[in-house]
Amino acid sequence: MAKDKVCKKCKVFVDGPVCPQCKGNKFSTVYQGKINVLDANKSYVAKQMELKEKGKYVIKVR
Repeated sequence: MAKDKVCKKCKVFVDGPVCPQCKGNKFSTVYQGKINVLDANKSYVAKQMELKEKGKYVIKVR
């Protein structure tokens, strides 16, 4: 089973070779904590992490 890769800059899960949010290409497979943001405007955690879009994110990435 392959481990999910995460963008180091915006902490979003990525499937392809380019991050869909920041268009970066620096990824990691080492992370801690997953969150799923359904509505970034109403989410307290999304506001604290300064997230603007819905999606699957990690709390800490190395």
